[in-house]
Amino acid sequence: MSRSGLGPAAVVAAGAAIADEVGLAGLTMGLLAERVGVRPPSLYKHVGSLAALRHGIAIQAERELGDALARAAAGRSGPEAVHAFADAYRRWVLDHPGRYAATIHVPPTGDECPRALLRILAGFGLRETGAVEAARTVRSVLHGFVSLEGAGGFGLPRDIDRSYRILIDALVTGLRSPGHAGSAPAAHPSRPSGRASVAPPSQPSGGAGGGHPAQE
Repeated sequence: MSRSGLGPAAVVAAGAAIADEVGLAGLTMGLLAERVGVRPPSLYKHVGSLAALRHGIAIQAERELGDALARAAAGRSGPEAVHAFADAYRRWVLDHPGRYAATIHVPPTGDECPRALLRILAGFGLRETGAVEAARTVRSVLHGFVSLEGAGGFGLPRDIDRSYRILIDALVTGLRSPGHAGSAPAAHPSRPSGRASVAPPSQPSGGAGGGHPAQE
């Protein structure tokens, strides 16, 4: 990389590329300096620290992932939009594992819920509180599957693509269920708060001849 073109954005972009190659944990200022062709101290003119570099990568990654998800979901609605969103999410994460890790391990820099996802959920009648809860469900499901896949966690000789489609179908079914109406969950029935509210088992009058109380 030409030193004349070196700046904060270029340094962060180079760091993001290295993170995808060696993992976020393997990213060092030394590796980055070697990649951009400068001595390590020179990097600090453009990025203040390794933590600042990771923060910059997280911002870039959130923007790139958000754009990919928006393109995938554009012009779609309902189950088709959910599948398109989920497929784009999976492809991007598997192609950019280091950048994605930055978005997880660095405090959120933008909206917790991608706007494309909120638009999709609105098509299921989910808005405001209900949309946030549903969005967290969707993100958690996708993150869990793709993280396992990226780590080689699926060792059985089964079609992973098919498993993913089944998972997203189940997610769509859940989004369509009445329980996702956005209302607060019903409170659990009240339970005894202490031992005093539980009646002791009756004791047989025969003393030693009685048996033990039945256990649940």
